[in-house]
Parts: sequence; structure tokens; C-alpha cells
Amino acid sequence: MASFSRRTTSSFSLSFLDIMFCGFGAVVLLVLLINSNTITLRQNRVSELRSEMLQEEMERRLTHQHLEQQRLEITTIQHSTRLVQNSYDAILDEIRRVRQATITASEKEEIQQKIVSLQEELKALEKKSQELAKKTEIEQQAGKQVRSFIGKGNRQYLTGLKLDGKRVLILVDSSASMLDRKIVDIIRRKVLDEPSRRAAPKWQKALSTVEWLVANLPPTSSIQLFHFNTSMTPLAEEKSSWIPVTEFSRINTILAELKKVAPLGGTNLEEVFLKARTIIPPPDNIVLLTDGLPTQGRRGKRSKTIDGAGRLKLYEQAIKSLPAKTPVNTILFPMEGDPLAPSLFWKLAIDSGGSFFTPTRDWP
Repeated sequence: MASFSRRTTSSFSLSFLDIMFCGFGAVVLLVLLINSNTITLRQNRVSELRSEMLQEEMERRLTHQHLEQQRLEITTIQHSTRLVQNSYDAILDEIRRVRQATITASEKEEIQQKIVSLQEELKALEKKSQELAKKTEIEQQAGKQVRSFIGKGNRQYLTGLKLDGKRVLILVDSSASMLDRKIVDIIRRKVLDEPSRRAAPKWQKALSTVEWLVANLPPTSSIQLFHFNTSMTPLAEEKSSWIPVTEFSRINTILAELKKVAPLGGTNLEEVFLKARTIIPPPDNIVLLTDGLPTQGRRGKRSKTIDGAGRLKLYEQAIKSLPAKTPVNTILFPMEGDPLAPSLFWKLAIDSGGSFFTPTRDWP
């Protein structure tokens, strides 16, 4: 009877294979997770770069349109000036010709009257020439201002902002994000003392923008000026009065008060817009200076951090509190990590009949 040999199976071999397959599976899962996270970060970065590119393209297009318009106006004025100069020269020649002509006694009185008439016409032309020269200078300096303001390099730009209205409400974001453009620099600056926070370049740019706004408002306008972070603070002693822009002492006082503010805290747009609805008489134009979507609502801050979706919900809740039929003009100082802000504030400008503007680095 034949005998069969029985093969023995080692438990060590099976356990080793199990460990190998589990390890390989873990490595594959880890690679998939890393790739998914990398793709998400890349998509977010591409979206942010696309938003910045659209903003820069809009600035370039608006600046080009303004320069073309200014060139056309200056060319027209120069042409009018040449015509006036030609008329001026022709009148001088006529005066010289009349004076040099040999006349009889009977013609002397008539010619004298003609000389007087020509001299009066000459004075009128001189006056018109001076007015044209003054108009040329005004066009080159981007308009007459109720206050003197000279920006960096004495440059002026077409902003597209609707600087009109009898009662203009200026709202200035004074949250910690107004200290810098990048998040890491915001965190670094917000732990500094008050003088250092006041000296932050982004905040100084916002202060210069407010001065530019006040300088370019019509002489018939009055303003109220508030700054806000987690709450809203009026800068005038008379908390509910409209101050004419031609009352320079009072305007200088509230601008000086704004310069004492040291940015800190979060951003609550809902409370700001609700407060704007209670002002009597109400504003007929709102100018909002901010750098992004809000981080807090009326219920306060629920956690230490907030994502993009949370900021979007706070923004949507805030705009429901805006005064009805009041244009909102937004000046946005872009901040890193907030790609939705430009498109949302642009849409707010369209819906409210206002305007949207993102300043260049050397404006105003």
C-alpha cells in the first residue's frame, strides 16, 4: 500500500503575506488622499489667481478709457485755444492797420469807434483764452476739488466711483485684516502696539483714500463718517448730524479722529448696514471701504476660525439689512484667501446702482 507524504503549511508564511498586502493597501490609500488634497489646493489657488487677473484687467481697461477721454478733451481745448489765438492776432492786425491808415477828419470819429469796439472784442477774447487755459489745467489735474489733496506722485485716476449725493455715508473697515494683504502679515501686525498698527501701510492707504473721497465730493454734499470692526463707531461729536464738506474745521476734526484708530478685531457688516437704516435723514449714497467678506454677524463670533462658506452666509445676511434704494459704492483693498469678495461686491454695486473699485498700489 502506497504511502502519501503530507505537506506542512507554515503559519509564519501566511501572516507575512497578510502584513505585506495590508501595508501595500495603506500606502495606496495614503497616496490617493495626498493627491486629492493637492488637487483641491491647486484648484483654490487657480481660482484666486483668476480673480486677481480679472481685477487687474478691469483696472487696466478703466485706466486706458480714462486716458483716451482725457486726451480727446485736451485736444479739443487746444484746438479752441488756437482758434482764439488766431482771432486775437487778426484783431491786432486790424487795429494796427486802422491806426496806420491815412484818414480824413470826417472818418476819424467812425474809425475811433471801430477801434474801441475792436479793443472790447480783444478783451473778451483775452478773457476767453484765460478761461480755456484754466480749463486745460483743471482737466489735467482731474477736476476741481472742494479740498486740496495730492496723491503719490501727484497722480489722479478715473475711479468709476459715483461721488455725488446730498448725504454721503462713508463706512471704513477698521478690523485687523486692514493691517496687511497677506494673512501671515496680518497675524504678525495685530499683536503690535497701537502706534505700530496705525502705521501699517494698508491702513494708511485707507486713510488717504478717505481724504481723497472727501476732497472730491461736490460742494453741496454732506457726510457722516463711521469706522467699524465688530461694532460701529461714529467719528463726529454730533452722532446723528450730516456735516457739509465745505465746513473744513469740522471735516478736519473727524479726519483727525479717524487717524487715531488702530485696526483690530473682526468684521461685522450686518450691524453696520442695520445702523445705516436708522440714520435720519437717511443717506442717499454709501461708500464702503473694506477688504473682504465679514467674519461675524449679529449673533457674535461662534468659533475662532471661519471658512469661505461661512463668510458668504454672513455677507448674504448682511446685505439684507441695507437701506432700500441706496447706492453702495465699494472700494475693496484685496486680502489673501478671499477670492469671492470682488465678484460679490461688484454684484452689490450693480444691484444697488452703485459702483465697485479696487485701487492700484500707488493710488490715490
